[in-house]
Amino acid sequence: MKPRCSCLPLLALLAGGVLPGQSMRQAVQLDLDGKGAEARALLQQEIDVAANPAARASAQRAMAMSWGFEGNCAKAVEYEQRVIGYWVSREKEEPANAFYQEGEMANEAARICIDSGDLSTASTWYRKGTELGLQEPGISADRKALWAFRLAHAEARLAARRGNRPEAEKQVAAARSALDSMTGLRPQQESFFPYLTGYVALYLGDAAKAIPDLEKADTGDPFIQCLLGMAWEKRGDAGKAKEYYRRAFQTTAHNPPAAFAKPFSRKKLN
Repeated sequence: MKPRCSCLPLLALLAGGVLPGQSMRQAVQLDLDGKGAEARALLQQEIDVAANPAARASAQRAMAMSWGFEGNCAKAVEYEQRVIGYWVSREKEEPANAFYQEGEMANEAARICIDSGDLSTASTWYRKGTELGLQEPGISADRKALWAFRLAHAEARLAARRGNRPEAEKQVAAARSALDSMTGLRPQQESFFPYLTGYVALYLGDAAKAIPDLEKADTGDPFIQCLLGMAWEKRGDAGKAKEYYRRAFQTTAHNPPAAFAKPFSRKKLN
């Protein structure tokens, strides 16, 4: 949850401003088509011929996401660590940005892991992301609150996945408190709260509550669309569930929400 989202769009730039080449674009499409091995062969070429460290980090981040499309937490973490290494090398030149990006990449790895079901590794990397992000020199109160919100958000989702209602509710309250303490960032982050309460309700078995909460979140997000599909499926409405899965399947993004949504919705529609 960066202001606005810790996502890597289809042809996004790394924060350093590196435009993907033709091989990168082809690799993204191959991942979307479910051809991960072919995608990673092209991405490895991009890594091998990268013109500079920023370009290499961009390709490594895309490689992490490619593994995310296959639900491979360990390999995604491996490549996100390499991207973090790039930002470590930028700490002296870009102190205001480098630590934030290190936290972003750690959280991105964690997001892939929680969505793949590796809750322990996800927990480790969400905490690591917060630790890294908070090292930003002269960090603002809003940015501190953002990292607190992210961590509580993650801990609530993890607790819900483990069936631990008291801990999930405790962390939801902590997330609300952190969000309320923000000033400038709060409007950008507000839609992530109903995503959280909807997610927690869904995984704790209350699909009826999950639906109206998720409908207040970013319903253009393919991950939210999948959650709504899951909720309607649990409510016994296969038609509405498929409607949301069809919408999720249309994503052309190459980011953590799409890494879960594209293969998940493909299976649901087949």
